[in-house]
Amino acid sequence: MPIDAPMIRITVVCALPMRAWVRELELPAGTTAAQALERSGLRGQTDGHDWADVACAVHGKPISAMTVLRDGDRLELLRPLRIDPKQARRRRARAGD
Repeated sequence: MPIDAPMIRITVVCALPMRAWVRELELPAGTTAAQALERSGLRGQTDGHDWADVACAVHGKPISAMTVLRDGDRLELLRPLRIDPKQARRRRARAGD
């Protein structure tokens, strides 16, 4: 990579119930979310979690793994939902009766 190649700074965030990771990265412009995830090193540190088909978001808005990141982006790794949010609300409403 040439010395004068444009670079971007991003933050990769992963939060699990008992632990969270934050990685600040400087990457070449044109880096995709999937590439940033690989460069973050989080795949090897989140024991027991399969990030093969991880859903991603930037600043809370869902993106695809092939989305090109921009300077200042916050790449969030989203865990799969354990229960549909509508079902969870129904259960809480029934429990309150």
